[in-house]
Amino acid sequence: MRVIFFLYIYEKIVVLRRIYKYMEKLTHQEETVMLHVWQLKECVVKDIVNKMDEPKPPYTTVASIVRNLEQKGYLYSKKYGNVWVYSPKVEEDEYKKVFMSNVVKSYFENSYKELVSFFVKEEKISPKELQEIMQMIEKGKK
Repeated sequence: MRVIFFLYIYEKIVVLRRIYKYMEKLTHQEETVMLHVWQLKECVVKDIVNKMDEPKPPYTTVASIVRNLEQKGYLYSKKYGNVWVYSPKVEEDEYKKVFMSNVVKSYFENSYKELVSFFVKEEKISPKELQEIMQMIEKGKK
């Protein structure tokens, strides 16, 4: 039983390393579609179009974006009859981790302190929110 568990964990680590190594930054349109896929968990293109704000993009545009996401390794696809069903291959949290780390590395000298400082200077974070962040950090230390 332990061997099976460790093989499962090893396989998951190998897959995640491959995904992180080759994970491409998504375009704004691709991120919008992925947000809907993450929310829906399993969907067809029409489900995604129905979730989108007005004016809704054409079905063919969304279908093209979905195909691109599949080719980039972000989506699984299964065919049932003549309908393709999609589900996320990359979890939302995994995507956020990789690209937030890249933002911090590229724009804030790999310092989360610099990131927070930027938001404070730009008045994008209130003193109350900053205090809540500090409390979360303190709780995490315990």
